[in-house]
Amino acid sequence: MRSPSADEPMSRSPLLEICNITKRFPGVRALHDVSMSVERGEVVAVIGENGAGKSTLMKILAGVQPPDAGRILVDGKAVRFHGVEDALSAGISLIHQELNLADNLSVGANIFLGREPRVAGVIRKTVVDREARRYLDMVGLDVAPGDLVSTLPIGKQQLIEIARALSTNARVLIMDEPTSSLSQHEAETLFDVVRQLRSQGVSVIYISHRLSEVRDLADRVVVLRDGEYVGEIPRDQVEHDRVVVVMVGRDVSQFYHRQPHTPGQPVLRVQGLRTPDHPTKELSFEVRAGELVGVAGLVGAGRTEMLQTLFGVTPAVGGTIEVDGTPVTLRTPRDAIDAGLALVPEDRKLAGLVLEMALRQNLSLPSLRRDARAGFLSQRAEADITAEMIAAMRIKTPSDRQIVQYLSGGNQQKVVLGKWLAMKPRLLLLDEPTRGIDVGAKEEIYKLMHDLAGRGVGTLFVSSEMEEVLSLSDRVLVMHEGRISGKLDRDQLSEEAVMHLATGSVEAA
Repeated sequence: MRSPSADEPMSRSPLLEICNITKRFPGVRALHDVSMSVERGEVVAVIGENGAGKSTLMKILAGVQPPDAGRILVDGKAVRFHGVEDALSAGISLIHQELNLADNLSVGANIFLGREPRVAGVIRKTVVDREARRYLDMVGLDVAPGDLVSTLPIGKQQLIEIARALSTNARVLIMDEPTSSLSQHEAETLFDVVRQLRSQGVSVIYISHRLSEVRDLADRVVVLRDGEYVGEIPRDQVEHDRVVVVMVGRDVSQFYHRQPHTPGQPVLRVQGLRTPDHPTKELSFEVRAGELVGVAGLVGAGRTEMLQTLFGVTPAVGGTIEVDGTPVTLRTPRDAIDAGLALVPEDRKLAGLVLEMALRQNLSLPSLRRDARAGFLSQRAEADITAEMIAAMRIKTPSDRQIVQYLSGGNQQKVVLGKWLAMKPRLLLLDEPTRGIDVGAKEEIYKLMHDLAGRGVGTLFVSSEMEEVLSLSDRVLVMHEGRISGKLDRDQLSEEAVMHLATGSVEAA
């Protein structure tokens, strides 16, 4: 074990030990004989491809799921968690990758849900609000404890999840992709919180596909592959190419080499578009055939709302939309699909999948009306679509009958992409297309986006990852408070230029 640095605790003993954990789901071996340890005041990053077993392991540690075999030790003593309460009592708290809030309750009520301070059975709301304010300040979140969660954007909801975990006074805090919905400023606040917790002796298990975060925060890195422990990497050896090779067991550099595109005629032209969320702001832009147009901006800038309006989820309150030079009225998603548009939403579980259905049923859903014969589903067409998309998207599944909720997050995202690609869209709308996806799968999706551009498909994609926007885009639209604050061509792209526009400090023509 390496020597601690000056800002770390001088002595550590194992706080948490995981011994030979194994877990199976129907048709899937999620974990096999996994062992690792976490010391007091240590930040341990756990990385691996989607499907490597990271989230499953964390759910076992948090009492969400029981292991099929193996042991968990806290302070050297074997423990058995029959539920989340047992894990919390042992000092282990999990911040889920997917939001787990009651959006019909207030911020304060969510932070103390199930642990409300009471007198004679009555909840002490003033105490809830006062204590909630303390934890909200810790994560730098400027919302009122009485605000309804449903009124807040997803980035702020993620910070509420973190505040709730901190309120349990956890000794081991598990963070599963905690920055996936955060702006750069919010993420930096979170990093400060992690460092503060480490200095106070709190241990953090940190799962992230963003290797820059891992390099900045982790004391060491544990790597999982195909449900098995494959090794550790010390902090001073966390380097992109080495980590990728250990994670995926292959060189992914072959997948993605950016090539310039020669765009064709406009496939989408928007003039004076006004969305219900920003009814006084007008949006005007175009996307040409074979062009990758990125949309950058801070959380709350109106990027997701724009895509939802273009797809008819929230119909426009003004302006015009043309697809291939023909004016269209997009009042419903069916209108958008008929016009040749497809939307991959930000929240795949809520809006992109039917989790209880099989993979083949999810892949064929948008194509049902197109492929029906005399009102009946064509089993052959469904089978053909499924086989083609599993191969094209490299979806890891034991069979096309696998229930989608048992697939990893990355493979679920590939299913969402695949079902729309089967429709052969003219314009692809992507909202955070690689959120929660490992580096190997990212490279494959990047290659897919460029292949589609080469076939003349226009793509308008929203991303909160600056590196992704800068590396993929032919042009970038930058949004600020519901409007397009600037448009940057490829030769104008830089992090500084994007951030100036995103913060509203520069107005571009």
